[in-house]
Amino acid sequence: MKTIINQILKQRFLLIIGIGMTFVQTGCSKLVEADGPGTSLLDKDVFRYDNTAIGAVTTLYGSMSEAWPQYGGELSTLSVNAGLSADELVLYSGSGNSKLDAYYKNDLNSTVVDANDYWGTAYKSMYRVNAALEGITASESLTPAVKNQLLGELKFMRAFYYFYLVNLYGDVPLILGTNYAVNAVAPRSSRQVVYQQIINDLKDAQSLLSENYLNADLLTPYPNGNEERVRPTKWAATALLARTYLYTGDWANAETQSTIVLDNVSQFELGTLNTPFLKNNKEAIWQLQPVNKGFNAMEGYFFVLPPDGPNWEQSVYLNEALLQSFDAADLRKTEWIGRVDAYGETYYHANKYKVNTYLAPVSEYSTIFRLAELYLIRSEARAQLNDLDGAIDDIDEIRGRAGLPLISAVDPGIDKPGLLNAVLTEKQHELFTEWGHRWLDLKRTGKIDEVMEVVLPAKRADGVWKNEMQWYPIYYIELQNNPNL
Repeated sequence: MKTIINQILKQRFLLIIGIGMTFVQTGCSKLVEADGPGTSLLDKDVFRYDNTAIGAVTTLYGSMSEAWPQYGGELSTLSVNAGLSADELVLYSGSGNSKLDAYYKNDLNSTVVDANDYWGTAYKSMYRVNAALEGITASESLTPAVKNQLLGELKFMRAFYYFYLVNLYGDVPLILGTNYAVNAVAPRSSRQVVYQQIINDLKDAQSLLSENYLNADLLTPYPNGNEERVRPTKWAATALLARTYLYTGDWANAETQSTIVLDNVSQFELGTLNTPFLKNNKEAIWQLQPVNKGFNAMEGYFFVLPPDGPNWEQSVYLNEALLQSFDAADLRKTEWIGRVDAYGETYYHANKYKVNTYLAPVSEYSTIFRLAELYLIRSEARAQLNDLDGAIDDIDEIRGRAGLPLISAVDPGIDKPGLLNAVLTEKQHELFTEWGHRWLDLKRTGKIDEVMEVVLPAKRADGVWKNEMQWYPIYYIELQNNPNL
């Protein structure tokens, strides 16, 4: 932690926020329309004006969106790294990427990771979040509606980062301010304490965030049906709160919060299988707008293999075990999985995002939260609450779209354990290569040892799974500089 803070201090906490950030992607609307120079988060003038305050917060989304999947660090790259850690992805032997190889072979240690991995990047981002929270809270000149929206976005983002930190690392330091002397030696807080802070922040975010998707000024909503779904709303906070309650075993609240989103039929609905990753589709609750010039969502560029097969850059493809786990009638297998024949082999790849062509018109945004997950959260919560009929109704929404027989028709008497297993399988098939869902689900359901004891030896001949491998390591210099870790 000290290393991270020192690095920030040496840079004088300079955050070039690109006020006038254009998000130069052809065809993309601007998230921020403002003029002025880059500035520092410690400059109070940043939070004096609506446009510069909006710009400071917007950089959080830009940083996640611009991350290249094969390099790690930003949470958006978990779709690759956690997919490699689990049983979703295989790394091409010719990739030459030692970091990806360590994720794939579950061979990470504190010298393989560095200051720019998930731990370091998340805490750097949360410094920015906490600095902005302090600056915006103290500001007396912001438009009240803008101030509330920005505070809500920041509370949401802090909860978002901590959700992944606690699930990747276990007990983690709970940093809620910018005091260097305190932060540099912060001890780990228990997962229970961190989860409670996540819940507190999300409840605050629910009350502060707009129910509508807002234009760049954060004052006027987009017309319904034409909105850019790229800034967090009350519904994103509610979706993450539902997931958090699920992960903490609070089934009743997980059901309640997911229902709040699912009942909002004016803004959200399940589309067909070819729509969930299109920009601004109605299944999307929160998306990231592409910011790398010439590219659509980075998932399309990285996951969709070129016709001549995997290479050093586009270097992952789907695990055979995942392929074989799909029912033959499952439309997701045809709609969301592609194939190329190269090197005398057939490679199957994630094809949820279709566009991997440079300079193609922007049609896809990276989707973080979508409605299908909420159906599966509520299904699992209802099963745990012994509302098996309600749980079946929800899982059948997902199975029906995938062209699968409905459980209500073929197995209406399914018992609770069978239904919980069915939900986990549906999550595996619905959310593969999305934000590390499979890796985190195996951990939270206690199935990781059972699965990885089979998977790891297939990845490397000397692979012997140990339970502690489920936790990502912290860079050794961080451990040296903060004895309380």
